[in-house]
Amino acid sequence: MRFRVLAAGLTAGFLTLAAPAAEAFCGFYVGKADTSLFNEASQVVLVRDGERTVITMSNDYKGELTDFALVVPVPVVLQREQIHVGERKYVERLDAYSAPRLVEYFDEDPCAPPVARLEGAMPMASAPAGAPRDAVRRKSLGVTVEAEYTIGEYDIVLLSAKESSGLETWLRESGYKIPPRAAKALEPYIKQDMKFFVAKVNLKEHESQGFNYLRPLQMAYESKKFMLPIRLGMANAKGPQDLVIYAMTRQGRVESSNYRTVKIPSDMDIPVFVKNEFKQFYPALFEKAHVREEKRALFTEYVWDMGWCDPCAADPLSPQELRALGVFWLDEGNPTMGGGSQVVLTRLHARYDGEHFPEDLVFQVTSDRRNFQARYVLRHAFKGELSCEAGKQYLKALDKRHQQEAETLEKLTGWELGTITKKMGDDAPGKKAAGGKSPEPWYRRLWR
Repeated sequence: MRFRVLAAGLTAGFLTLAAPAAEAFCGFYVGKADTSLFNEASQVVLVRDGERTVITMSNDYKGELTDFALVVPVPVVLQREQIHVGERKYVERLDAYSAPRLVEYFDEDPCAPPVARLEGAMPMASAPAGAPRDAVRRKSLGVTVEAEYTIGEYDIVLLSAKESSGLETWLRESGYKIPPRAAKALEPYIKQDMKFFVAKVNLKEHESQGFNYLRPLQMAYESKKFMLPIRLGMANAKGPQDLVIYAMTRQGRVESSNYRTVKIPSDMDIPVFVKNEFKQFYPALFEKAHVREEKRALFTEYVWDMGWCDPCAADPLSPQELRALGVFWLDEGNPTMGGGSQVVLTRLHARYDGEHFPEDLVFQVTSDRRNFQARYVLRHAFKGELSCEAGKQYLKALDKRHQQEAETLEKLTGWELGTITKKMGDDAPGKKAAGGKSPEPWYRRLWR
């Protein structure tokens, strides 16, 4: 039997070079680095405008549902109407829309005549089954039950506490299987006078809903604090945890105010064989970047005005889908072309542990609306006849390009250069160029 204390919807198993701005392009997306590439990566959607915040917590809990519970520090006591059970498909849509990805181009025939190009282009509130009713005992532990709800398949309790040891004792006596040393993790939030959102699965309601997974929990509240409590999620973590945050505002990009936020390396040409090894490529790239930043940074993987895309990696979310994720300021009567409306999406990826991320994540909204996406370019060589002078020049440049692609991949991932060139096959530097002849062996020119 096992239990996870989750902070801000993040499972305890979770826990993500300056790059030029993305430009318009006409390639084809051929692969994406969604969260499935990372073990037990947690996902959180943050919607922020002024002091209003909506959080969607996507739970990836695996195990007996009787062992599941979610403990989230929150700044205020939430009313029943401030809590909602959402749909996982909307979080998956955000993931697909913003995931780092491959794009491929195909070289044109350098011997073809030039062609003119066009420019531009039903609520019921009740207490959790079996919850203790001993008010005297709660008072002795310094714990106050502020509110109790049953919402969908979840039994939810809102607590306040005077001491972390008392809260830990109350949780244990109430049937929550919390990890050792939970009091130490709870203490900082009690000192900040934060409340605790505690949810567990109502098995009867879950069975009646007919779902074979846990749907996301959503909370809407007002607070000057724009933060995500991650320390509690480390209470029983076995190692570094991955977290992907989808932050939506109407002002601009979101960044951390207490940790460095850097862009993931992007817009680089890499060998075409990576098309079949993207699931190995991006985790290796992320780990290399993570180490290079001394394991103390958040990485920006995507920033985009959701009213348009160039091109679309996935269909933009409709106003209805965005509203389901908590975007509350949309004017559905006047949506912009492409689906989105007044929404800037920032995708942040963090890999953290207690040593390198000793504080909770604190965020700030910027006015920066410049677009950015993590994309990696595959350029296929032209395979036809190249007998013209332009074709000969193209072949000379092609070998140099392949050499650069191999070195770039080595730098991004740490893979061995010899292994990379071997996998490149006929595209490898020094091999027969597409449409041309094998280069003359070096020794034939030695004593000519």
